[in-house]
Amino acid sequence: MAVWDDLVGQAKVEEQLAAAARDADALVTAHAAGQPDPEASKMTHAWLFTGPPGSGRATAARAFAAALQCVSPDRALGGAPGCGFCDGCHTTLVGTHADVEIVRTDLLSIGVKETRDLVRRAQLSPAGGRWQVIVLEDADRLTEGAGNVLLKAVEEPAPRTVWLLCAPSLEDVLPTIRSRCRHLTLRTPPVDAVADVLVRRDGIEPEAAHAAARATQGHIDRARRLATDERARARRAVVLKLPLRVGDVGGGLKAAQELVDAAAEDAKQVAEEIDVKETDELKQALGASQGGRMPRGTAGAMKELEDRQKRRRTRTQRDSLDLALTDLTGFYRDVLALQLRARSPLANTDVRDALERIAQETTPERTLRRIEAVLACREALDRNVAPLLAVEAMTMALRD
Repeated sequence: MAVWDDLVGQAKVEEQLAAAARDADALVTAHAAGQPDPEASKMTHAWLFTGPPGSGRATAARAFAAALQCVSPDRALGGAPGCGFCDGCHTTLVGTHADVEIVRTDLLSIGVKETRDLVRRAQLSPAGGRWQVIVLEDADRLTEGAGNVLLKAVEEPAPRTVWLLCAPSLEDVLPTIRSRCRHLTLRTPPVDAVADVLVRRDGIEPEAAHAAARATQGHIDRARRLATDERARARRAVVLKLPLRVGDVGGGLKAAQELVDAAAEDAKQVAEEIDVKETDELKQALGASQGGRMPRGTAGAMKELEDRQKRRRTRTQRDSLDLALTDLTGFYRDVLALQLRARSPLANTDVRDALERIAQETTPERTLRRIEAVLACREALDRNVAPLLAVEAMTMALRD
């Protein structure tokens, strides 16, 4: 299985990355032989992967990182980098390669301190691999200060270092950084391609796979979760009932409260799974006694961990809300498609009765205003507006 097999519906991007991986391999081979660099190389030191959620930005970056580290002996016989089986490919894909740093955050932002640590690592020569690769999956979460720190490293890269940045869009990255990166745009995978992956790799029944892929509009990870997690299906069903509950003020406010409470419960469950383990591990590392008493001078470390866990709970709650708002946007998109008699397939066929009811009771203009209200709520959450206030404002706007 080649490293590119996890890329779904991205044939053009796969072709570009495969060509760059071949050129990168030629560069390393030329350096080892003391030869000059090949001309017109497609390889560069900084890449920016953009695309909508679910398009596979991070998957593409990790696959490219694996191809850069590929040490398959087949290449001597003309084989392309990225076999998927050699030690370089395997350790990169599972996250254990010594020269590949994969950075993702469960917090709201990536700060200056973390970025400086990455920049220092980027200056090192590869320990045993062919390249030093830094995969930054959440480049859009860099603070302005962190972005300025990263800029210096991208402007003056080490000879064998490659930066792979991932973000939803070009606008999510500082102009000075994106101007120094080679840009690749990924598209939303086709529904049939996503369904095929769920059937082949996850063993999901074809009908359920197609339903999940259609409902999530091509988002691979969400489709997998929807097809395999009963709780995810229950949450989605609650969200899709919201448009029928906002007819009066009381119903709208109650629906908003339930939506926020459900997101908070998601954050609480994640915290219960991770926070206790993290706290116990830190206490053990700091030398806590049998009774749990901490040595002197360790209060600061414990406080730092508590602050990090609090920020993660906030991020988890907002991610859960954003997922619900995405489902809600898809609902009103289907309503608009029915009102305009569009030929595009509906995503939420399981609630077609509700779609047709609202489509008949309202106009396309009102539907567009409702979509704008949902998008405004997402923007408000990005600006750190209190979740309940943002969602209540949205439910009131959905009444218009």
